[in-house]
Amino acid sequence: MNRGRAVGALIGLSGGTFLYTTAEALPIGLLLPMAADLAVSPSQVGTLVTAYGAVVVVASIPLTALARRIPRRRLLSALLAGFVVSTATTVFASTFELLLAARMATAATHALFWATVVPAAAELFRPGLRGRVVAIVFAGGSVALVLGVPAGTWLGERAGWRVAFLAVAGLGAIVLVAVASLLPSTPPNQGHAARGATPDVYRFWLLVAVAILTTAGAIAAYTYVALFVTEVSGFPDSSVGAILLARGVASVLGILAVGAVVDRSPWLTLVATVALQTVALLGLYTTGHRPTAAVGLLALAGLAFAAFTAVLGGVVLQVAPGRSDLAAATVSAAVNVGITGGALVAGLALPGHGVHSTVLLGALLGVVALLIVAGGFNLRPARHGQRLTEVQEAHQTTGRRGARR
Repeated sequence: MNRGRAVGALIGLSGGTFLYTTAEALPIGLLLPMAADLAVSPSQVGTLVTAYGAVVVVASIPLTALARRIPRRRLLSALLAGFVVSTATTVFASTFELLLAARMATAATHALFWATVVPAAAELFRPGLRGRVVAIVFAGGSVALVLGVPAGTWLGERAGWRVAFLAVAGLGAIVLVAVASLLPSTPPNQGHAARGATPDVYRFWLLVAVAILTTAGAIAAYTYVALFVTEVSGFPDSSVGAILLARGVASVLGILAVGAVVDRSPWLTLVATVALQTVALLGLYTTGHRPTAAVGLLALAGLAFAAFTAVLGGVVLQVAPGRSDLAAATVSAAVNVGITGGALVAGLALPGHGVHSTVLLGALLGVVALLIVAGGFNLRPARHGQRLTEVQEAHQTTGRRGARR
């Protein structure tokens, strides 16, 4: 494959993460108009998001195991086609029950897409570019939170929530064509990204634990961020959107920045992102009453967490104890467990201890994750497979540079 086609396929895969993230979160911004149109309560519309996450947690591993023999281009094309159909069904759903069924179908394709997209993207380029490539793929998700969800919310408020989902389905059709025409038809069990470069069961499961804790910490602090900046930092309600935009922009920058260093020092980068998020949340807890400090620390926390998610993808490709897609499915499920768990514990802490406590809770979860990633991963070296640097050197000596042919 020539480099231009590889880059085009990578952009298409990043577009896929943009679509799935937008579709997953869009009901949050359109909660009230959807509830009014369907004659249900806002809390029922909220279940469209929680049920979506539950399907991803439950379905990621079994669906990946079932699809283990399907070539990646065929699989990803089918998943994106399923995304388009299920999202279009959302547009024409006449009852809440049909809408919920369509959302769960989208979530099932989401679960398998995220498990497959990381190794599929990494396979497009030489091993030395894995981290950078994964960062570009994950950048699509961050851009969705900065642009996709706000734009969809804006469109839905003015033209109706169904029009917003129709626009997402239309974009999905464009991404489907790009992926189907540009992605090579690679068997899932072949290529340097099919299995971990330095397989290690011990470190992989520690990584899963860190993914749950770090994600839970980030979500615990973020779930009630609008309440925090108004009640603690003293901002007016009208400023919340701008503050969240600043955090979103910082998230994109975090992913792009981490892509430049993760290939050289994946473990150090992982420690740094967890530490940076923890420090930012501790700072927010102690100085969040100062408006300028609150904005800066919220942006820093967003940058750190977005960078962490990108590092996760690269490290999974390093330590996966078996097939990398199955390992990616496990970590994807872990992240969704963290999302659900973080929102749950923050909701439990809020009534009795106030919104300030949710930030402290997020920081404490980060401390535990930091102890695991800094101490646990160093208890013993990886004992299985070649070191990543050796694999990179072997590929470099064959003269294969840039996009794989």
